[in-house]
Amino acid sequence: MTLTRQITLAKRPVGLPTDENFAIKEVEVGEVAEGQVGVELVHISVDPYLRGRMNEGKSYVPPFEVGAPIQSGAIARVHSSRAEGISEGDLLTGIFNWQESQVVDPTYFRKLETTSISPTAYLGILGMPGLTAYAGLFFIAEAKEGETIFVSGAAGAVGSAVGQMAKIKGLKVIGSAGGEGKVARLKELGFDSALDYRAGDIKGQLLDAAPNGIDIYFDNVGGDHLIAALEAANDFSRFALCGSISEYNLTERSQGPWNLFRAVQRRIKLQGFIVTDFMDRSRGFYEEVVPWIQEGKLVYDETVVRGFENTPSAFIGLFSGSNTGKMIVTL
Repeated sequence: MTLTRQITLAKRPVGLPTDENFAIKEVEVGEVAEGQVGVELVHISVDPYLRGRMNEGKSYVPPFEVGAPIQSGAIARVHSSRAEGISEGDLLTGIFNWQESQVVDPTYFRKLETTSISPTAYLGILGMPGLTAYAGLFFIAEAKEGETIFVSGAAGAVGSAVGQMAKIKGLKVIGSAGGEGKVARLKELGFDSALDYRAGDIKGQLLDAAPNGIDIYFDNVGGDHLIAALEAANDFSRFALCGSISEYNLTERSQGPWNLFRAVQRRIKLQGFIVTDFMDRSRGFYEEVVPWIQEGKLVYDETVVRGFENTPSAFIGLFSGSNTGKMIVTL
């Protein structure tokens, strides 16, 4: 009998998750049957959307069950295979349990080919965050050269990709982030203006940075950032609503933006979206984005936490801004 460690949802969070919401236990790993592979996790992706799955209730993905393993994007190395086309040592990416060793059907995972690009890129810039940025910017916001875009959460995996992609396409880019270090990083990435929301008055900062208004808002934060964007919006601007991390851990219901009337007044299009709606665009995404990375036009940051047992704390750290770029746990 082979045992491995697994991280489960111990109880549903109220407000900000804590270590008490997770449990680490030992479970048995089954035998590899015909058509299956045995894998060891190498890298785990932690993402803000997982917070919603910890709540009970209907959403666009089923909630995690109390006592069951947490799942997220990860990269695993094959140590035994009884599946055609999969060999020992191959790397697979997809949605795995938070479990060090496991047996899976490779049909539901993508085999990573050996390239000059780091495998962890497929959890970030070439994974869900990168496709989210690309789809939101070009298919939802319909970005055009010469326009002005405001990106909140701009030092994160999605926001930093949005800002750089927009610069590549000739837009003026304004981003917000928390702290002097992250603001400096946005400027290094080519953002035209970088706002520090921790300095206060995000609305005033945005209006100063965009005296002629904004044409696009890419929302990762919600709350005061959405209010600020509504005030700065030009007529017929487009808002790509990707996330609202400022509201995920609220214990009382948000009152919503007080100035939503601006959407009518200025004929703003506000559209929420989920990356899974755009999986059929993946080929075009890779064809355009991979050369940008290879040519050095698009760079990506990673914050790496080491140790399987530190996966919950890495996830919790997302809500205090402890990451720059993609947060990854390496085993």
